[in-house]
Amino acid sequence: MTVEFNTKLQIVPTAIPDVLIIEPKVFGDNRGWFTESFNANDFAKATGLDIQFVQDNHSFSRQWTLRGLHYQLKHTQGKLVRVTSGSVFDVAVDVRKESETFGKWVGIELSAENHKQLWVPPGFAHGFLVLSETAEFLYKTTDYYDPSSEVCLSWRDPSIAIEWPLPPGISPNLNAKDVVGLAWDSAIKF
Repeated sequence: MTVEFNTKLQIVPTAIPDVLIIEPKVFGDNRGWFTESFNANDFAKATGLDIQFVQDNHSFSRQWTLRGLHYQLKHTQGKLVRVTSGSVFDVAVDVRKESETFGKWVGIELSAENHKQLWVPPGFAHGFLVLSETAEFLYKTTDYYDPSSEVCLSWRDPSIAIEWPLPPGISPNLNAKDVVGLAWDSAIKF
């Protein structure tokens, strides 16, 4: 079900009610297109969330790079994520023990072409896999990065069973931290 707030913004629920797909209105003509990628008033009215973003992050990655699954135990971050070049498969995993969706995940393709964004609330591990030759990934956070409280959950833990869209025979490009991500049973949760 799609809930339309106004002509600028649509909210699409996911299988995990707290994770939301944000679809900004894109205005186009023969010159190109324009979209308002973020408006605090519209976001608050459409989602019912009164939050303040404090940090913007921007990454560039090559095809089959997998970043994640990351979360912080202190200074927990909500993230509003989007892609400005290329496409990714973006994933949120619920690590809130008291949640009805604890241990569940949702994934969505975000691309420069579809303009979709994903709201990943605090209490979720987050990661993405680059599907295109390259991708630029931008996200706003509700708290500052705190490396001392970061947890890296294994991207391929069978308890979570994320269905990453990797072609047969392709292994993801990982950094050292993500190679040694913790098993679901070993990771501290909220």
